[in-house]
Amino acid sequence: MFHPPIIFRIIGLLLLFEATALSGCMGLSLYYGERIVMAYIETLLCLIGSGLLLVMAGRKAKREISKKDGYIVVTLCWLIFSAFAGMPYYFSGYIPDVTDAFFEAVSGFTTTGASIIDNLEEFPYSLLFWRSMTQWIGGLGIVFFTVAILPFWGMGNVPLLAAESVGPIRMKLHPQIAVTTRWILAVYIILTLAETICLMVAGMNLFEAVCHSMATVSTGGFSTRQASIAAFQSPAIEYIVTVFMFLGGTNLSLLYLSMIKGRPGKLLGDKEFRTYSFIVFMFVLLLTVGLLASEPMGIEEAFRISAFQTVTIITTTGFCMYDYMLWMPLLWLMVSLLMYIGACTGSTTGGIKCVRIRILGRIIGYEFKKMMHPNLVSPIKLGDKVIQERIVISIVAFILIYLLMIVLGMVVNMACGLDFLESYGLSLTSLGNVGPGLGYYGPANTMSSLPDVAKWFSCFQMLVGRLEFFAVFVLFTPAFWNER
Repeated sequence: MFHPPIIFRIIGLLLLFEATALSGCMGLSLYYGERIVMAYIETLLCLIGSGLLLVMAGRKAKREISKKDGYIVVTLCWLIFSAFAGMPYYFSGYIPDVTDAFFEAVSGFTTTGASIIDNLEEFPYSLLFWRSMTQWIGGLGIVFFTVAILPFWGMGNVPLLAAESVGPIRMKLHPQIAVTTRWILAVYIILTLAETICLMVAGMNLFEAVCHSMATVSTGGFSTRQASIAAFQSPAIEYIVTVFMFLGGTNLSLLYLSMIKGRPGKLLGDKEFRTYSFIVFMFVLLLTVGLLASEPMGIEEAFRISAFQTVTIITTTGFCMYDYMLWMPLLWLMVSLLMYIGACTGSTTGGIKCVRIRILGRIIGYEFKKMMHPNLVSPIKLGDKVIQERIVISIVAFILIYLLMIVLGMVVNMACGLDFLESYGLSLTSLGNVGPGLGYYGPANTMSSLPDVAKWFSCFQMLVGRLEFFAVFVLFTPAFWNER
């Protein structure tokens, strides 16, 4: 059973939170003397008006919410947030198309980083900051971020966060969920501030350092320059961004235990983190060898480019430093494999996640053992922990849905006129929240020339990929709407 009043109230409060965030960008617009203040005013009037109406409609709602309410709220709030987030682009005239404005907003909140903008240097500072802020908020999650800073959620925390959180295995740092979210938010802020300082030391100005830090820690990938990180022509900046992208792909709960609680053994001993680190190391090594064999560059440059490209793709950040479509096709394959993998559970990244890859390997190994020893009964483990059967089933189901969604995306994209490589790359990058794809829609070009149908379907893939399918797809099952 679901309860419309509590759904209205929570979504209304979330819209007021979005209005608060947007008002900061309006203040920045006033500070820089930009002529788009009216676009912010119009958007804020829509946000505040809608938010207050929904809060009033839910004024008699109880604090307790059900799991059904949680799934409805999370799915609706990501859609509604994205719709309102696109309004400043549209009202200001800088993105005069509704489809493009919505695409840019969805790409921001889902931390995909794909863009339809071909003239970033002509955009006002406040809109560039808004792009980065949408990624910073979406990195942790709209509901998660709000629960961490607002005190009035009460008993609604658990169903809401359960509906929005991603990954098969979750870590609880404190009995009170609100305390856990604030501790993780603290790590998130510390990483953002630390990278901002490092980037400023490396030569960025304050504005660009803040924007790129928000886009890096959230593993989003929006830049203030059309050429992305390559525009700065700075090896120091490239190394800094690589390190913080890697940290952004790490489980934030483990970073909290390691950085704040002084227990680095928790991080270094974590099986998923070890898998993540090993995959990064192997792909950096392979790409470095491949670049040295096929491109005219030295060892340091090949290593730096390989490290950056490996980390930006596996963490689904999507910053661009080099057009990998100019490399030999074998290296394209390596890049596309990284798009599938993703980084760690409990991070801000997309993709399948390393823990699922590791457990899938355990499942395959178990099936080989069963062939040799039919009567074998052996639990599937991750380290010393036995993986419950329901988690094993959910992982297999998730990966199957993931592959089917990629195929479906390819069919839609090819029906829109894209060739096979472009269709595959666009579907893979949208579902994994990566950013750049393959073929024409790789790192060198934006998504501006995509047909509208392909853009809308990519938005759908970005959203379901960010929420990991089940929170969205459950709404389309008859059993969900059964009152019993």
